[in-house]
Amino acid sequence: MSSYSSLLRAARCVAALLALAITTTALAQGTGGGGTIGTGAFSGVAVDADGVLKRLEKSDPTGQLMQTRIEQAQAELGQDVFQPSKLRKVSLTRLIKQMDAAVAAGQAPDEMMRNLAGLTRVKYVFYYPETKDIVLAGPAEGWVETPDGRVVGWNSGQPILELEDLAVALRTFAPNGKKNSLVYCSIDPTQEGLMQMQQFLSQMGRQIGPGDEQFIVDGLRESLGLQVITVGGVPADTHFAQVLVEADYRMKLIGIGLEEPPVNIASFVAMSNPASIARNALQRWYFVPDYQRIKVAEDGLAAEFVGTGVKLVGEDEVVGAGGERSGTAAQSPASKKFTKSFTEKYNELAEQAPVYGQLRNCVDLLVAAAFIQQQDLYGQAEINLGALGDEAAYSVETYNAPKQVATAVNSMWKGNRLMTPVGGGVEIRANQAVDAENRITDKDGAVAKAKASIDLSSLPANQWWWD
Repeated sequence: MSSYSSLLRAARCVAALLALAITTTALAQGTGGGGTIGTGAFSGVAVDADGVLKRLEKSDPTGQLMQTRIEQAQAELGQDVFQPSKLRKVSLTRLIKQMDAAVAAGQAPDEMMRNLAGLTRVKYVFYYPETKDIVLAGPAEGWVETPDGRVVGWNSGQPILELEDLAVALRTFAPNGKKNSLVYCSIDPTQEGLMQMQQFLSQMGRQIGPGDEQFIVDGLRESLGLQVITVGGVPADTHFAQVLVEADYRMKLIGIGLEEPPVNIASFVAMSNPASIARNALQRWYFVPDYQRIKVAEDGLAAEFVGTGVKLVGEDEVVGAGGERSGTAAQSPASKKFTKSFTEKYNELAEQAPVYGQLRNCVDLLVAAAFIQQQDLYGQAEINLGALGDEAAYSVETYNAPKQVATAVNSMWKGNRLMTPVGGGVEIRANQAVDAENRITDKDGAVAKAKASIDLSSLPANQWWWD
């Protein structure tokens, strides 16, 4: 008899909702609305030296700390970068040269480089044969660091694109043809934990009712113990990888009703009907890119990113007699409503909870890197990544890699079923987004016109960003 099947049979009268989910870096979210940095709690978790994730929370109840930081940032940043820009341009070609020069001089990248001149999105990728510039372009603004270390636009609260995330994306789709076709994260229970959980539920028996919720929660958490975190396609000890895990975790908490989203997204729990869910069913939710969202100019030298960029999808799974999990190619009505609502509200959610903006930025950087590699823009520009692609010269693998996390459990009476929405994560196949069948045709030539509107002829050789 499988661990999961035995668990579900033993728990027919248990009223718990279990989520096997995890979180990573201490990324903050203020409680203010409208996409601006608010007051209140900045919450997240940290990864300790053993790779175990734990929750953290910091507070700025009056907003005075953030106001002081914003004023300091405004004073330190020049007026040119401080002012919001609808379309700031960053030349990857020139940035690489500046990075190489800094490393040769024994210097680390400066703040402007580390924050990619304040870009908050990648909207375009352009290549200019005349000057051999590969250009990333998008909205930008001045930035500030929140109390727990998140760098966001001081006006919008949107996360700033970071050099270290760009480096990870470019190394994933490097000039030498190397590419990782799948970047992902996932969370899994251990076999020992499943067996201990089965034993706990069997020992509880069937005489359980309202009032026993905390006993159930504590028992499930203790018996399951730590869950295993897996990151693939990118180094697990990077900021990039931790963003994937953070976004996955926060999504699961919303789904099981342990986190109240800042926008109107109904949880899976609120919409579910236990009678319609098989006893050996599992829910699986995971983020994927919107693969049909890159519009490419006819000459292949310009691309525009359109649409949300990220969507949440789901698939019901069943547990076989041997404990194996297999997809059913179907999705319960409640799960379908949850993933649909999450996707439809994604842009709005990303404005209020910056981690989802960071996830979208990471996806966009990977797709941009895949496009640059596929179109051989590295070869046309006659560049390699230099220090940006060399871990010894520019180290980005500096974080404690997430390996384990304690089980998060929420109790809720929902009929007489133990519901276990587990599994999922993030799956990014960036090369699919640039495949011919997924490209959007630039029918009206708008992408080509946007590229042509930028003049690099008078740009100084050492200037790597401009408005």
